[in-house]
Amino acid sequence: YTVDTEEEMRALIDANDARAGIIILPDYGELITAGQTAQVAFLIDGSDPTVANTALAAAQLIGQSVSTELLTERLGRSGIRSSQSPVDIRIQVLYNPGLVSVYYMIPGLIGMILQFLTTFLTSTAIVRERERGTMEQLIVTPIRPFELIVGKLVPYILIAFVDTLEVLVLGVLLFDLPINGSLGLLLLLSCLFLISSLGVGLLISSSANTQQEAMLTTYFTILPSIFLSGFFFPLAAMPPVLQFISYGIPLRYFLVIVRGIVLKGVGMAAVWPEVLALAIFGTVVMVLAALRFRKNLD
Repeated sequence: YTVDTEEEMRALIDANDARAGIIILPDYGELITAGQTAQVAFLIDGSDPTVANTALAAAQLIGQSVSTELLTERLGRSGIRSSQSPVDIRIQVLYNPGLVSVYYMIPGLIGMILQFLTTFLTSTAIVRERERGTMEQLIVTPIRPFELIVGKLVPYILIAFVDTLEVLVLGVLLFDLPINGSLGLLLLLSCLFLISSLGVGLLISSSANTQQEAMLTTYFTILPSIFLSGFFFPLAAMPPVLQFISYGIPLRYFLVIVRGIVLKGVGMAAVWPEVLALAIFGTVVMVLAALRFRKNLD
């Protein structure tokens, strides 16, 4: 990307469209030609310490390489050795200046806990009733299928939100985690992510015949999402095939949302593509799960 102002560059970093940027002032060429020192600024997104450390090392290497090249050129023209560096590199790490990895991992744990609890507990809810023989008793009651689903899902939603708040409180108290964004927006978008997780769990529960089968299917679903969502490894460092597969993992989008809100303090304008993807994925999965559940009841 080529931008005209620092604000535009920060907007690209906020939206995860860029991880680092170089600011070259308009008088750069004039200062270099005159033999003076020109300043160049590097802005680095510190929300992901792994990527930020790589960008930081690259920025320092670029600065040293350009300075050495210019010094050699000046020495060849004038024959005078100068100790003054032609380029003054100013590096600014945004959002996580200390590159503390805990700040990056704790928001990711929120997504992991929400996904694991809701998917795992929901996946065993319906099949457990079927194994115990109580599903038939529920069917003959005046309870409608929608009411039965809501009654099964609400307790798990409450448990997931309690654990989310617990992770945030412990992160602030024990690790000084900065919460730069809106907590209300985070909880609201967490509800959207829960729709996807609950839908996957309900789909597994309505398709499995035993609790063991449901648990194994849940593990088969959750474990790949841990490694392909960007929780441990940057998505950009993955092979193209795995990057393509990650688009079908809702945790990928939620991690961008939760890290953006907690670390960067962004609003809906910066994360709306991820919100839209979660809304589409959650709607499709929940509709499929509801149709499958109704078919089993019939």
